[in-house]
Amino acid sequence: MDVKLLDRMGPAELRSYVEFLLWHYRVIDGFWFLFVQERFDQAAAEGINERVWHKAAELAARDFVKRFGIGKGLSGFVQALRYFPWTIIIGYEIEEHPDEVILTVPRCAPQVARVARGLPEFSCKEMHRGEFANFARVIDERIRVECLYAPPDPHPPENFCKWRFTVEKE
Repeated sequence: MDVKLLDRMGPAELRSYVEFLLWHYRVIDGFWFLFVQERFDQAAAEGINERVWHKAAELAARDFVKRFGIGKGLSGFVQALRYFPWTIIIGYEIEEHPDEVILTVPRCAPQVARVARGLPEFSCKEMHRGEFANFARVIDERIRVECLYAPPDPHPPENFCKWRFTVEKE
């Protein structure tokens, strides 16, 4: 990877470029899903999406542990999660409690975009379950993931999904 261009950027230009990369990351993910759905069907797109994000989350967590010295437990999980691009892109709301972490998605850009185009919400529950489980397992194998609700589940209008993370007692 040739990152010499980044060395020549000042803080404002570097921030603008990171914002572009995050936006582009989301655009590529969205079009990838839509084109797989168009070519095959929604079930195929959802299935492939699950496989991609289960692996991508695992690789991201491994890299965060190496790069940023992430610790174990729920505090390490939250620290790593704050680096995850989707946390920034979507604006995950993360509530930290002594024995649990609650992650809520008030506005899911991919789902909002689909609905705005007259498409139904896609089923993302299993994709996120595997994504979060693989991410968490890299941080600490004791972390457990519980989906409180996510599409295709009914959800309140003020948010799309809610997840609970706990540490298994030894």
